[in-house]
Amino acid sequence: MINVVFVASEAAPFAKTGGLADVAGSLPKAMQGKDVSVKVFMPLHAKISPIYKEQMSYVGFTSVHLGWRSQYVGVLTMKYEGVDYYFIDNEFYFKRHTLYGEGDDPERYIYFSKAVLAALKMMGEKPDIIHTNDWHTAPINILLDYYKRHDDFYKDIKTVFTIHNLRYQGVCDPYVLGDLMNLPFEYFDEERLKFYESINILKGGIVFSDHVTTVSESYAHEITTPYFGENLEGVINKYKDKLSGIVNGIDYDVYAPATDPNIPVNYDLRSIGRKKEIKAHLQVKFGLPVDENIPMLAIISRLADMKGLDLIAHILEELLSLDVQLVVLGTGEQRYEDMFKYFHYRYPNKLASRIYFDQQESHAIYAGSDLFIMPSLFEPCGLSQLIALRYGTIPVVRQIGGLRDTVMPYNKYTGEGNGFGFMNYNAHELLFTIKDALSYYHDHDTWKQIVKQAMKANHGWEKSSKAYLDVYAKVLGK
Repeated sequence: MINVVFVASEAAPFAKTGGLADVAGSLPKAMQGKDVSVKVFMPLHAKISPIYKEQMSYVGFTSVHLGWRSQYVGVLTMKYEGVDYYFIDNEFYFKRHTLYGEGDDPERYIYFSKAVLAALKMMGEKPDIIHTNDWHTAPINILLDYYKRHDDFYKDIKTVFTIHNLRYQGVCDPYVLGDLMNLPFEYFDEERLKFYESINILKGGIVFSDHVTTVSESYAHEITTPYFGENLEGVINKYKDKLSGIVNGIDYDVYAPATDPNIPVNYDLRSIGRKKEIKAHLQVKFGLPVDENIPMLAIISRLADMKGLDLIAHILEELLSLDVQLVVLGTGEQRYEDMFKYFHYRYPNKLASRIYFDQQESHAIYAGSDLFIMPSLFEPCGLSQLIALRYGTIPVVRQIGGLRDTVMPYNKYTGEGNGFGFMNYNAHELLFTIKDALSYYHDHDTWKQIVKQAMKANHGWEKSSKAYLDVYAKVLGK
């Protein structure tokens, strides 16, 4: 039995801002029991629902040093869907309205990383592997390198580090080494943490891990190039022998059109026609004309440049001149929020902009829409297209990163494919691809076949969880 501690800054259903939370909430469950015991550690964020907090029990407490300061570390636990979750309690760092975006984020997450290592020693739980995720938990990899030389408890613990998005790196002032990490200045070195005249925590996660994964095979290749490497392609290439890409999955218990309680009508492969009932429900709810024959397009996304919204901005007027309806759900950059609000005002019968995020509403939009638009500038993996496929809503994607690995463009000659794709970051290439998809939408038999192929695509965790187990075994020399 391999004992794994999985550490993440967020995990569904407790606290979520993006795909990392979905992975942290579903991958451990998929691996549990397959010759692996998984414990998940995350911060006790203020936004965690009281429903969950009431189920937690107190484990104990310890403390950690950040420079000259001693900080309290409380540990609480609860079992959720067969997995033991542990929550690091410190109100000074985690009683905040947001998970990220605070001025002291490096301090908060260096504290969290130290707290996890201290909590494991306090509990007497020595894992075989600590699996860290993104820069927020990468300090664990760095600290272990130092701790192993000074404390027998930490000897022989291996680390796996997963990069979910290379853009966010935790670049800090060098004073952080001594003042927060309590590490000697020798770590401020090109071969370790130095990044220009700063330190780069994600770089340290790569350098000091036993294995590095990222969330799709295509992205693992892309980040070795300057265009996608975010100034770390040299480091990644140096350590590419320990790099692999494993595509994310989704929890098929949560995203299940046949049983999903969040959608007004359930359906499966034999009752695909019921999607139109959900579309009608959305049209009424969002104040759009009720017409089952009008194709409904959906965007469910963080409204950020990486999601390709610059392309949408260039073609939105043309797109809304077509006989379509567009539903947008999400929040993000002000310019995109304002854009969708403006076009909602101008085209109230064509565009419903929902500038917030609601989990239940998102399920209904995935289920009731016909096309899902995802023209990302870059996309390490992407979960939205996997959810859309599961609900028989056909993705239109830029063939990049995980989108290329999971969406097969429809081929009219062979009949194969479960979506539509374009290559270049070009607004009218996106528009032409949407128009191409719409031409098939009006061919009932062909469209039904594409929808069936989308719903048959298997993007649960079965295959990917096995790939992680293989990584663990390789790291341990088994």
